[in-house]
Amino acid sequence: MDDGPRREQHEPYIPATTELRELSARALVLGTLLGVVFGASSLSRVLKVGLTVSASIPVAVLSITFFRVLAKTGLFKDATILENNIVQTAGSAGESIAFGVGVTMPAIMILGFSLDLTRVALVAVLGGLLGILMMIPLRRALIVEQHGVLKYPEGTACAEVLKAGASDESRAAASPSARAGGGEAMSGKTIFAGFAIGLLYKTAMSALKLWKDTPEKQLSAPLAGGSVAAEISPELLGVGYIIGPRISSVMCAGGVLAYLVLIPMIKFFGGPLTEALPPGKVPISEMSPNQIRSAYVLYIGAGAVAAGGMISLARSLPTIWSGLKKGLADVRGASAGPASSLRTDRDMPMKAVLIGALSLVAAITLAPSLHMNLLGAVLIVVLGFLFVTVSSRLTGEIGSSSNPISGMTVATLLLTCLVFVLVGWTGGRYYVTALSVGAIVCIAASNGGTTSQDLKTGYLLGATPKRQQVAILVGALASALVLGPILLKLNDSATVYAPVEPAKAALMKVDPASLTETEQLVGRQADSDRASYRVWHKTDDAGGAAGTYLVDPATGAVKYLKDPGINGVVSRLPSGDEVKKFEAPKATLMSYIIKGILDRQLPWALVLFGVMLAVVFEMSGVPSLAFAVGVYLPLASSAPILVGGLVRWLVDRRAAARRTGPPLTPEQEAAESDKSPGVLMSSGYIAGGAIAGIVIAFSAGVLSHVDGALTKWAEAHNPLFAGPRADLLSLAPFCVITLALLLVGAGKLLAPAKPEL
Repeated sequence: MDDGPRREQHEPYIPATTELRELSARALVLGTLLGVVFGASSLSRVLKVGLTVSASIPVAVLSITFFRVLAKTGLFKDATILENNIVQTAGSAGESIAFGVGVTMPAIMILGFSLDLTRVALVAVLGGLLGILMMIPLRRALIVEQHGVLKYPEGTACAEVLKAGASDESRAAASPSARAGGGEAMSGKTIFAGFAIGLLYKTAMSALKLWKDTPEKQLSAPLAGGSVAAEISPELLGVGYIIGPRISSVMCAGGVLAYLVLIPMIKFFGGPLTEALPPGKVPISEMSPNQIRSAYVLYIGAGAVAAGGMISLARSLPTIWSGLKKGLADVRGASAGPASSLRTDRDMPMKAVLIGALSLVAAITLAPSLHMNLLGAVLIVVLGFLFVTVSSRLTGEIGSSSNPISGMTVATLLLTCLVFVLVGWTGGRYYVTALSVGAIVCIAASNGGTTSQDLKTGYLLGATPKRQQVAILVGALASALVLGPILLKLNDSATVYAPVEPAKAALMKVDPASLTETEQLVGRQADSDRASYRVWHKTDDAGGAAGTYLVDPATGAVKYLKDPGINGVVSRLPSGDEVKKFEAPKATLMSYIIKGILDRQLPWALVLFGVMLAVVFEMSGVPSLAFAVGVYLPLASSAPILVGGLVRWLVDRRAAARRTGPPLTPEQEAAESDKSPGVLMSSGYIAGGAIAGIVIAFSAGVLSHVDGALTKWAEAHNPLFAGPRADLLSLAPFCVITLALLLVGAGKLLAPAKPEL
């Protein structure tokens, strides 16, 4: 009887019987610091475009480089491969927490509340730690039992990066088969070549404005409203190569359905309408493709992601249950079997995991700033475990950079708000509670997926799971505490206090005695008015738009609208100076979901259309979750991923044609392909592009005047950045790095010289 896919036999790089330095103080400190740096960079990116790229590979490359330089001074030993793995494990947490914070917490301001530091810090800390603790009991089920089934492409690529940069000490301690593999010097050369190309390319494109970063073509009849675009970044090209042609093509197919079928259909049928069709705010004839996507298609994509996640969870329940039983046996004191004595099979004690998780849930329930109640805490536990599982499994299929965490957050908010409606909890007073549930689950799911990827890397290398779990808990805690103040600083830097006209202020009535919170103007407007005002969080549209207002405590007159730097609409100060706002597109969607359900205005038909799409594709044998990701994400994101997947397909076909000897099984072919120079080059692209993101964030933030000057010059003089042919010309540099990846993967570039006979 066939019980389904069986896991491959596994021999780690470092044998389980070998002890190497692993959880050292220097590795933990470096990983934590890098996690904070990448978290800050990722937060800035997610506030602008709603996407991030996994930090594991970039952190691994930096760790190898840092310790190698220190070793050359003669004062320190080079790090072992397991120490470098601890660095990337601790460093990966910052990016995943930053994503969760960036796509949820700004919604609090759209709903009319302040971006309170305590609330942001609590959500980040509680969600980040809870996701890790929920993932630990799933390690055996998803990482061990599903080895060879769930590939964890970025985790596998990260392991290859660490092997390529292994120290002499680590190579000496490696298993015989690993030592026989060789090729470390050439592998390192390939990674750092990709790193240099990715760093220079991304810096030239996005910081120096040498060419357009997202070429786009809007179509005319008969596909009016349709468009094609590509974010031509080295990171997404590398991600596509790593996840391979199958999943990348399915993802891009979802984007094609959204941008070349659904959006043109909505434009075709809705174009003749003279009034707005809810949930849209303007007539469809006046909408751009991205506006149609935001108003209609995102709800369809969210429904598809939610349904695909449920289907994926149902499929994996047997292995999850098996892993949970083995984990719970630790609590009862039962034997976990002969493998439990091995260093590579030691998890944190289940008692510690359960006590930690219960303590976090208690803190969630009792924290006043979260406006939480018992029902909300129960929903966090149930939905958190559900989506941590889905996220961890999906990371194994398509990688963490393409993991639709925001779609899972939408599903969480849908279910949470629906439960609230059923028990009669509607209106503005429950906005914060619903968002707190969604934010904690979002961050937990994001960090759960990242943790599973790190544990996969450790499983391949022969790391100790318990030490990795401690490292990512420390890294997550540090990043969570730092990201809250950074988010508030980014918001305050672009906040505008817009004076409210007396005629409009007269329509808004509020008793100043009922307002307890006070505030003074901060930032560039602080010198113009030093008075203290009462803060009014207006959650409805009666007499004026919802938002945060400053009220004169003596007269009750509304004096200012506090327009936030994130998702604000006022882009100029009263003096006339321009202010650059952060758009936070995903947070806007979250606020729409909460208000739509709790105010009974959510377009359920669109959500159910997405559910049925997932069902149809699952019935057709297409991976519904990967397809749903494509529907939900912009086509601009999935198009370069498809290009990377196609390059991998060409390289694998060539390798198969040149291979001699007995034929390999599909699993053996995949394993050989995962070790190819193309995977290492792609890892370098991801690392270089991600680190360039820090340069870009610095340029756009600290040196905003320089960034603005470069943009103005490029718009006026650079035909690759602006003008009628910019979309076509800007593809040329992307074609160059794509060709380089193809040649390296095929062994035409950076290949070892053939020995002379």
